[in-house]
Amino acid sequence: MTPITSSHNDKLKEIRRLNARRRERERTRRFVAEGEDLLAAADAHGWVALERYAAAGSGLDGVEVVPELLAGASELGSGTRTLAVYEERWIQAPPGPLCVYLHGVHDPGNVGAVLRSAEAFGASCVALGPECADPYGPKAVRASMGAIFAVPVVHASPAELPGLKIALDAHARRPLADVWRDHAPVKAMRHPPAFSILIGAERAGLAPDVLATADETACIPIATESLNAAMAATVALYELTRARRISAAR
Repeated sequence: MTPITSSHNDKLKEIRRLNARRRERERTRRFVAEGEDLLAAADAHGWVALERYAAAGSGLDGVEVVPELLAGASELGSGTRTLAVYEERWIQAPPGPLCVYLHGVHDPGNVGAVLRSAEAFGASCVALGPECADPYGPKAVRASMGAIFAVPVVHASPAELPGLKIALDAHARRPLADVWRDHAPVKAMRHPPAFSILIGAERAGLAPDVLATADETACIPIATESLNAAMAATVALYELTRARRISAAR
């Protein structure tokens, strides 16, 4: 097959639009993933690309594109060897037993990093509230390191979250570990309790109306004023999954 040799090619135009415009992704329910590692993660989790492209001469699967043109359509720029277009997947409701809820997290890098931590610690989903960055935007997809293909995502309100809702609040008096101990089963259970961790943006935190929906508020004891959303989610996920393992072993 003859490689794509024109920057005016309709497929390359579509890739540029999907990378540049959230509205275009929302309209078409499509997004772009770039790089061999991300495409390998998609393959591993059973995602079938709608379209797949590769730099001419790279030996990779996909419609061949002159390397300079592929780089021009890419968010990564020079060095891009392959990219693909996928259909977005959104679930209808956030499942337990461990859900991460983000509220007002504007930074796509943070959203992607939260997805990565959610996969690492076995969270059942990442739920997105108002004013969150698009998890299918190029920066979020890249920061997720492939977790976007593994962790279910959903738009949800705090009222829809499963299980006990724990809001992280820098001004809370009780550490997260103490809150867990109050609710953890004394003995191992076949079905451990479900939890949702609620996390806001670094500066603003969670709004009072969101905090009011939580069953518990908790802090992560630190020496400084705050952690960004991704770091807070990672620490919270580690603390809860560690505590659950300890409880189950008793």
